[in-house]
Amino acid sequence: MSPSRPVDKPPSPVVFVGAGPGEADLITLRGAERLRLAEVVLFDSLADPALRELAPNARWIDVGKRGFAGGVGLADSARQNTVQGTINALLVKHAEDGHRVVRLKGGDPSVFGRLEEEIAALDAAGIDYEIVPGISSAMAAAAMTGRPLTRRGVGRSVSLTTAMTRDDGLVARHSADTEVFYMAGKQLAALSRRLREAGWPADTPAYVVSRAGWPDALASDHRVATLAQATVVHAGRPTVVTVGAGAGPVGAGATPIRGGARALGVARATTVGPAAEATAGALTPTP
Repeated sequence: MSPSRPVDKPPSPVVFVGAGPGEADLITLRGAERLRLAEVVLFDSLADPALRELAPNARWIDVGKRGFAGGVGLADSARQNTVQGTINALLVKHAEDGHRVVRLKGGDPSVFGRLEEEIAALDAAGIDYEIVPGISSAMAAAAMTGRPLTRRGVGRSVSLTTAMTRDDGLVARHSADTEVFYMAGKQLAALSRRLREAGWPADTPAYVVSRAGWPDALASDHRVATLAQATVVHAGRPTVVTVGAGAGPVGAGATPIRGGARALGVARATTVGPAAEATAGALTPTP
């Protein structure tokens, strides 16, 4: 049991740290330093286990929410999701006990990380906090595939949207030149329909990346009309989908997904170009 906090000692601040989208070296220098100082770490499921080496003496508490199977992460992927209220209570308790607390979140804390709920709990308890940003999976996917999310003259806006909603509904709009959908792996067929209903042409370029930032990342090329074909390729893996101006290859005849995959030593789906979309389920080992 943690000792009670002395009355005259203020609560220790909580630091929200973005772990990045994959391997441990994608964390920022500041994030790594805050982790080294931690006494208690509340961590997400998809954070790299190697991050434990930065705070080997801290108490690590699994508060993972994601249930993707077959992925590498600090938590057992088969475990039940942690209720948000429990996470809030743990943050407050350990800070009030006088511990230095790090809330380690996958990607960036402010992007679909329920950061506002945890901040509200700390505010209500009068506990200070710091936020250390991290690399989000949308940026990791763009880097891996060599496809900038913004393009001069045609891609001047980017929208980040979650495919997982509280009421299990899926909303897709045509509100930006490039749209990125998080947590979309189980809803690719529905996303394809919603995008067309929102006015995206059926032949709009789209690419799918699962486990961006990891050595076993997969990437496949599609059109809005053929997104459902990526379901088998990326099944059971945390997935982001990029649609629109930022989804097309850079330069005529370029195949950035192949080049990005080769550079990172990851497998790739052989789906580059409209003529190859029928092979969306086929994987080719990277040479």
